[in-house]
This record gives sequence, C-alpha cells and structure tokens, in this order.
Amino acid sequence: MASTKEYLDYILEQLSGLDEITYKAMMGEYIIYYRGKIVGGIYDDRFLVKNVKAAIDKMPDADLELPYEGAKKMLLVDDVDNKKFLRDLLEAMYDELPEPKKKK
Repeated sequence: MASTKEYLDYILEQLSGLDEITYKAMMGEYIIYYRGKIVGGIYDDRFLVKNVKAAIDKMPDADLELPYEGAKKMLLVDDVDNKKFLRDLLEAMYDELPEPKKKK
C-alpha cells in the first residue's frame, strides 16, 4: 500500500518548526530529509526514522518495523501529533546521521 499525500502533508506540517525539511517521492512512499540528511520516511502511512542511538534514547519503547521488504528495520514514531517532540527528535538525530553522498 502506498502512502497518501494527505499523511505526508500532515507530517510536513508537524515538522514545520524545523528549517530545511524536504522530501522525495520514491515508489509511492516518501523519504524525509532534515538539513540534507535522510532521517526517515513515510511508509504505508507510518512515519519511520532511522534506528540511531539518539532516536532510541528519545523513544526507548518504539517498535522496530520494516519500511518495505528487504530494508533495514526503522523506528516507528507514535507521537506524530507532538510538534515539539518531533522537532527535538530530529535535532537529536542529526549529528548521528551520515552525510549525504556527493553527486558525481
């Protein structure tokens, strides 16, 4: 099942307090970027973030879920209605995320 544009728009609105939030559509789903780094994505109308220490620290009871078959498990963000929590989560994760690959 592909994600809806409405769910993407809701998550983007929830993240509107952060600068440089962008997204890219990929096969019916959406990759979410913060300041150029991939933080996670929208998969089957679920907001999943990379499984990094900062995210685990903020969400110790979060479920690990597959975004799609063959992918690495990601953390399910349950508290998508809390803008402050989402802002704090992405800011905490930023330094642990890999730098974007340089274009050739």
